[in-house]
Amino acid sequence: MPERIGFIGLGIMGRSMAAHILRAGFPLTVWNRTSSRMEELVAQGANAATSPADVAAQSDIIITCVSDTPDVRAVTLGEAGIIHGVHAGALVIDMSTASPQAEREIAATLAAHGVAHLDAPISGGSEGAAKATLSIMIGGAAADVERAMPVFQVMGKTITHVGDHGAGQTVKLVNQILVVGTMRAVSEALIFAQASGVDLEKTLAAVSSGAAGSWTLSNRGPQVLRRDWRPGFTIDLQQKDLRLVLEAADQVGAPLENTAAIFQMYRALQAAGLGSEGNHALIKAIERMCGIEVGSNA
Repeated sequence: MPERIGFIGLGIMGRSMAAHILRAGFPLTVWNRTSSRMEELVAQGANAATSPADVAAQSDIIITCVSDTPDVRAVTLGEAGIIHGVHAGALVIDMSTASPQAEREIAATLAAHGVAHLDAPISGGSEGAAKATLSIMIGGAAADVERAMPVFQVMGKTITHVGDHGAGQTVKLVNQILVVGTMRAVSEALIFAQASGVDLEKTLAAVSSGAAGSWTLSNRGPQVLRRDWRPGFTIDLQQKDLRLVLEAADQVGAPLENTAAIFQMYRALQAAGLGSEGNHALIKAIERMCGIEVGSNA
C-alpha cells in the first residue's frame, strides 16, 4: 500500500504538485486556507480536510507548501497545526521557501514528538510545477529522504539531498541569488539590444544556446519581449525570498551587494503597485531609470 499523503497549501505551485501526487496513485488529503482551491482536487478523488491537524491525522507523509516562514510555523506548530494531529512515525516535508533557522527549530520540535522532518524547497516556477520538472533541494536525514523519494519523483526531476536540517533552505537561497542576478543581467542585455536597434527575437535566438544561455533567458526573455507579466513567481514572493537571503547573509557575514541592489529595485516596483506581476518585471525598474522600453518602437 502506498503511504497516505497530506498536502497543505494549494497556491500557484502547490496545486500542480498535489495533482501529480494524486495522479500517481497516492491516497491524498488536502487543505488550503481558501477552501475553494481544494474543489478541483476533491473532484479528482482527493479528500478535503478541515485543518492542518486534520490533514496530519489522515496522513503518513505531510507536505507543506505555503508563502512564508510565519505561515510554515502556523500550519505546523500553531493552533490546529500539524503537530496537534500528527502521529509518531510520520514525516513532515516543508517545500516552502523559509528561514533555515526556523526549519531547524521546527525539525527539533517535531522530533520531540517522534515525527521526522525534511526541508525541501523547490525551484522551477509554475512551469516546473505543472510539468513535474522541479528542482528539489533537501535538508534532513538520509533515511527520511529515501522514504520520501517516491513522492519527490512525481513532482520533480532534479532531486538533491544537500545536507542536514536547514541545508535545503540555504541552498534554495543560493538559487534565489542566482535567479535575481541573472534576471538583472537579462534585463540589461535586452535594454542594450533595444537601444542598439537590433532584432530582439533574433538576438534571443542567437545567444540562448551559447555561453550566455540560461533557464531565465530562455523562459523569461520571450515573456519580456511580449510584455507579458503573468507570474511564474511574483515580485512579492521574490521579495520575501530576498529578505530571507539578506537576513541569512547578515548572520554569516557574506556581502551581497548586487542582491541588495536588486531587492531595492523590486521594492520600487512594489511601491508602484506591481507586486503581483512576475519577477521578470524587474526590467521595468531599469527601463524607468533609462527611459528605454524593451519591445517598444518608440
